[in-house]
Amino acid sequence: MPQTSPDFIFMLTNQDRTVADAAERLNDVLAAGITHVGFKDIGLPFDDLLVLASEIKAASATLYLEVVSLDEESEQRSARAAVDLGVDVLMGGTRPDVVLPIIAGSNIQYYPFPGQIVGHPSKLEGTIETIVESARQLTAIDGVNGLDLLAYRFNGDVEALMTRVCEAIDKPVVVAGSIDSLQRMAAVVRSGAAGFTIGTAAFNGAFSGSSNLRLEIETEIDVLKRIQADADDIARSPLTSN
Repeated sequence: MPQTSPDFIFMLTNQDRTVADAAERLNDVLAAGITHVGFKDIGLPFDDLLVLASEIKAASATLYLEVVSLDEESEQRSARAAVDLGVDVLMGGTRPDVVLPIIAGSNIQYYPFPGQIVGHPSKLEGTIETIVESARQLTAIDGVNGLDLLAYRFNGDVEALMTRVCEAIDKPVVVAGSIDSLQRMAAVVRSGAAGFTIGTAAFNGAFSGSSNLRLEIETEIDVLKRIQADADDIARSPLTSN
């Protein structure tokens, strides 16, 4: 049976920081038809993030905040920021025990990082087995709604990692980080992930070779549609069904 296409989450970020002209760039993102939009908790003053969040929600798009905090105090601030910004989904971070009490009572969905996260831009360390076990432990926690998997920041068999994590848990997995080619996007679709994020790759024109952000996003959407159509054709084929 054909699977549902993963959500395309556009991040107004470049190199793990919200871009300085995010409010202006948002116009291109929305015009291209994106309905899932996010940004990081660093790169712009909080007042600017408030305005950006308001504009995203006014467009009836789902609003995401991805945390890049590496210490407990910063992660606390990021969780409070998510509440103040009224985000729909808080992604990233590694400390559910710190975040969950802060977002309790809100309608925020929480998708932390499985595995060991180091540095900035963030990298995912560990083995597939340890990351899968981390995924299981995190999703067993009440209040953890899904996972934010930094798959292409992992130095190993990325497709195997994505597939194993998606198969191991019964909650959504969003794949984030460095999805900058048709091959990588296709691997995400094959893995069964519920969504993926693109930010830096779009600002670099990875799919279209263009500096026109709207054209770049439209190209990415077209690529995703072709990949999904091919996957659906394979799923419908008699050899696959039998």
